[in-house]
Parts: sequence; structure tokens; C-alpha cells
Amino acid sequence: MEKIPAESFVNQEGEAPVQGFLHHAQGELRGSLVLTHGAGGNCNAPLLVALGDLFAAAGVSTLRCNLPFRQRRPSGPPSPSDAKKDQAGLSRALTLMKEQFSGPALVGGVSYGGRQASMLVSSEPEVADGLLLLSYPLHAPGRAAQLRTAHFPGLRTPALFISGTRDAFGSIAEFEAAIKLIPGRNQLIAIEGAGHGLLQKSNREKLPPEIVAAAFAFFQIPSA
Repeated sequence: MEKIPAESFVNQEGEAPVQGFLHHAQGELRGSLVLTHGAGGNCNAPLLVALGDLFAAAGVSTLRCNLPFRQRRPSGPPSPSDAKKDQAGLSRALTLMKEQFSGPALVGGVSYGGRQASMLVSSEPEVADGLLLLSYPLHAPGRAAQLRTAHFPGLRTPALFISGTRDAFGSIAEFEAAIKLIPGRNQLIAIEGAGHGLLQKSNREKLPPEIVAAAFAFFQIPSA
């Protein structure tokens, strides 16, 4: 099947603007996904682009979007005051996708983006049917005692964590302990040898398809 290029997506209505690129599902529609970036990146990160193409090819319409903080400034990390606005942006993106596409509505992202998605779903579980968390930043490097898990006991939405075995933001052992706080169904998949960025030269071709396959299996999405 020929790949359909992603189209620019902009919605400035309300207080939470949504901006990014929409990959339309090919073939039978099987759901939708809102996917966002980490603190230092944007929605054009190679892993997000690859996942957008592959999820769409498998029938899941995917919006890879820039969080509100990234829309306001092209570079630099978010500030603590950005969190609620970024969560509102993800909530608005989910609403727009659910208005356009039927089936399960998933949300997630890389590092900071995934954290904001999980915090949103913890406080508003009805906004999404599943969480895809790539390189969740369990703690800052070297600060293992300062875990970012306060909202985990509120996560009842199915959550799939994918993390590298060499991620300085959380070891696999730390993750295995942390996800025990989550009452909802969850799974941790370890990517051998990968750091916080997940994608590297040795797995550039195989990792994105593996993530899509894992998501279809975990979220119980029928495949073609």
C-alpha cells in the first residue's frame, strides 16, 4: 500500500491550540492516536514520524502534535508552569480526533510528552482509552529518589511503557517497582541497549514496527 503523506493540522479554537501533522488511516479504520514529543524536541522527531506512518498504514489515524509550550517557542525546555497548558493541549487534540475518527482513542508520547499524557489521563480517565508511554522520565538523571509517580495510583487506563535498558531517566528495575503503583492494566517492554532516545542506529529500522505491533497487542486492536 502506498504511503499517504501526513497533512498539516492546525486548530486555534479555544484556549488550547493544537498544531501538528495528521497521518490518515489507510484501509479499515481501527482507532486514533495522539502522539507528542519530549522536552527538547518537537513533533518532527524521527521516531514520531516513523510511528505516525506505521500506525496509519495499520489503520490508526495518528496526530503527531507539538505541545503548546513548543508552539510558543521553537526551542528550549518547558517550565513547570507549562504542564497544565500542555495537558489541556493534549485533551483538546483528543477531542478533535474523536470527533473525526471512531474506535479506541489512544494518547501518548516521548518522555515529557508521555508524562503529561499520563497526568492528564490520571485526572481525566474518560479522555482516552489507552496510554503509549515511550521513555517515560521516571526521575531526572542522578535523582532516583525524586520519582515522578505521584499520579500513578490514579491510572486506571491501560498503559504501555516502552523504555531502554540504558535509560538514565529510569532503570528497568526501577520501572518494574514503579508500575506496581498503577491499578490499571499495564505492561513494560524493555528495549535492549537503548538510551532515553530509544531510536539508535542499530534499531532504526526494526524498533518502530516493534512498537506498533506491541501497541496493537496490548491495546487489543484487531489487525488486518
